[in-house]
Parts: sequence; structure tokens; C-alpha cells
Amino acid sequence: MPQDNTNESDTFELREQDRWLPIANVDRVMRAALPANSKISKDAKESMQECVSEFISFITSQAAEKCQVEKRKTLNGEDILYALHSLGFENYAEILRIYLAKYRIFELDEVEKRRAKYIARKNKLQKEKLNNSTSNTNTTTTTTTTTTTTTNTITNNNDNNDLSNSQYWELDSPLSPRSSSTQASPQNSEILQFE
Repeated sequence: MPQDNTNESDTFELREQDRWLPIANVDRVMRAALPANSKISKDAKESMQECVSEFISFITSQAAEKCQVEKRKTLNGEDILYALHSLGFENYAEILRIYLAKYRIFELDEVEKRRAKYIARKNKLQKEKLNNSTSNTNTTTTTTTTTTTTTNTITNNNDNNDLSNSQYWELDSPLSPRSSSTQASPQNSEILQFE
């Protein structure tokens, strides 16, 4: 079987429609500019699609030439504005210059909002972490206090030598009827109330 030396990229053909803007986008812009009850024929959409695509290519090629002369690879807004001026579209260029300035201000505001939101969230998490560590310290102190109170109650009842009538028992305490061989720790202590 003979081998084919052609690549897929060599056989790929760029259709003319692939160079144009999507017809749905052109249709949406046209409908926004026309009255609500107007109808647009398919031929009108296709003609507008071709014209708009050619216009964009024309302006972009002029801006790309400027970039090539300046030995840059990236087109920016100023390059497009320069191309509009040099091709005689000064009226559009001035409007687009104002729009570009407002857009850049808007983008900076959005970045600042996102940054402020991030910092607020970070501060909130740090505050919660600090509160959790403080709460853990307070919980340990409270547990220790409860253990001490319970032990005092048992000791007072011990003076009467009647441990069975004690109102509170601390599990795993040496005085408890259920005591184990281990000593009670403040973290593991549990209180039972008998009625």
C-alpha cells in the first residue's frame, strides 16, 4: 500500500465563511439597530456579514503593519485607533478612543473590586481561625472548671460518707462507682446527673 505524505494541515482548506463573523452575531447587531417589527432577509444578513468582516480585516491589517514596523507581535487598542485615523475614519476613531478609555477605567475598577473582595475574604478567614483557636482555649478552661466543681461536690458528699446520694458523678474519676484504672482528664470528662 503506498504511503500518503500529505498532512492534515496541508489538505485543510479555509472556507470563505470561516473568515467571516458568525451570522448570528451579525443578525443580533442588525436587529438591535432596526425597529422591532422589521424583517431582515437572508441575503441582507450575508451581505452585511461579508462587509463587516472585510472592514475588520482591513483595519486589522493596517494595525498589524504598524506593529510589524515597531517590531511588536501584539495588537492593542492604540494600534486599531491609529489604523482608523490613517484610513480616514477619524470620526469613529475619536468615539472609540473615548470608549477605550472608559473601558480601561471600568476594568481597573473591576480588578480593584475583586481584590477588595479577596482581601475581605482572607481577613474573615484569618479572624475565624483566630476565634477558633481562642474558643479552643476557652473550652479547655471551661472543662477544667467543670471538673473542679464536680470534684468539690463529690468531696463535700464524701465528708458525709454517703457517696451514693451525690447529685453529680464524673465518669472515670477515682471516686465514681464506674471508675476505671485511669485518671480523669479534663478533655475526656463527662458529667452525669442523677435525680
